[in-house]
Amino acid sequence: MIAIEAKNIVKNYGEVKALKGVSLSAEKGELFGLIGPDGAGKTSLMRILVTLLLADSGEAFLSGHNVVKEFKTIRSIVGYMPGRFSLYQDLTVEENLNFFATIFGTTIQENYSLIRDIYIQIEPFKNRRAGKLSGGMKQKLALCCALIHRPEILILDEPTTGVDAVSRTEFWELLKSYKKEGITTLVSTPYMDEAGLCERVALIQDGTIMDTDTPEAITSRFPLPLFTIKANPMTSVLEALRSFGKSPEVWIFGQEVHFCNAEPGITEKQIIQYLDNKNIRTEKVNRIKPGIEDCFLWMMKRT
Repeated sequence: MIAIEAKNIVKNYGEVKALKGVSLSAEKGELFGLIGPDGAGKTSLMRILVTLLLADSGEAFLSGHNVVKEFKTIRSIVGYMPGRFSLYQDLTVEENLNFFATIFGTTIQENYSLIRDIYIQIEPFKNRRAGKLSGGMKQKLALCCALIHRPEILILDEPTTGVDAVSRTEFWELLKSYKKEGITTLVSTPYMDEAGLCERVALIQDGTIMDTDTPEAITSRFPLPLFTIKANPMTSVLEALRSFGKSPEVWIFGQEVHFCNAEPGITEKQIIQYLDNKNIRTEKVNRIKPGIEDCFLWMMKRT
């Protein structure tokens, strides 16, 4: 059963084309990732899905309900966590939870089993005002408030941005657990490493979906041998590799560069020899399996 469906969604802000005919779908109970950098169109799409924004054209459905014609129903079956902390900062943790539970005609006790694993982490601070919480605690409170009415669909806009590494890991473990509850989760993130934590992902850039599939299937389609290279100075390495072989591609990846070209049978030894001829001494050249970020950068240059 399809829980989330967007069909050819278009949204413009004046001259800015935020969404250029975006289509995607997520199955019931699926953990689906919307992966892309800032400005790619992730927030616009999510706001359309949760009835906070009207599309210029196209249609969207959540659990079979049209997001425009049945917006009241949509708001009762969706839990939404915006990218910016939007709870009442002058209310305490417990007051915020009680407020949202009351809005949806439920109580904390009624759905406590769903939020228990998160709430026990913030319960020691239940009398603290929300505005005084740390970034990770704010995100956990926001997730509790989004879940308190046991929604069919959970939509989270960059929930781990600005959160420490430990909290990020805990957050994703929680998201995976909601599959057992039958909750469909759509989560957006600019962090490419989080793509592998989703069952399926859609890669979005400049308002266009570049690819949709499982992370493994996307990376398996990378068309060329890929190498990671560590050498100094970095600027000289980049300049040299951009002239090596047939249709070379090179991008910075942390303290190294990733490189590929269409030269058949290229080897590590050939790369080392080429750089040595340019008076660049290499520390490391290894062939690697491409990741989601490599695939994203490859596709981005071709759209």
